[in-house]
Amino acid sequence: MQEIMPFISKHPILSVAWIALLVAVIVLTVKSKFSKVKEVARGEAIQLINKEDAVVVDLRNRDDFRRGHIANAINVQPNDIKNGSLGELEKHKAQAIILVCANGMASREAGENLYRAGFERVLTLKDGLAGWSGDNLPLVRGK
Repeated sequence: MQEIMPFISKHPILSVAWIALLVAVIVLTVKSKFSKVKEVARGEAIQLINKEDAVVVDLRNRDDFRRGHIANAINVQPNDIKNGSLGELEKHKAQAIILVCANGMASREAGENLYRAGFERVLTLKDGLAGWSGDNLPLVRGK
């Protein structure tokens, strides 16, 4: 403890930043543990798609979606979900929904919005499309 105090007095901005990051990590960890939206690994996502007819929802912009997406994915923008403009997604409320973003960071908020809209089983893909393509899993181009 005696070594910490001189560091804090010499580097107050660094100390505050470190504490803020620690608090953010704790809050996000606790929030994800109690969230109704769960994260799934790629292997589990593949099983859900193949065996339970899970619906893949790609949250990236249309240009990124056209460059490469998971087969049969539906492209929906996070703002559309937030505004309740769910379109064809509405008919899939009883199915498992796997949300995919670029790197797995942006899909949780959209997932919470879908859950509040009445979707029963909402999941996010761990590491997003970056992890999917990093494992050399197939992508479809166009559409």
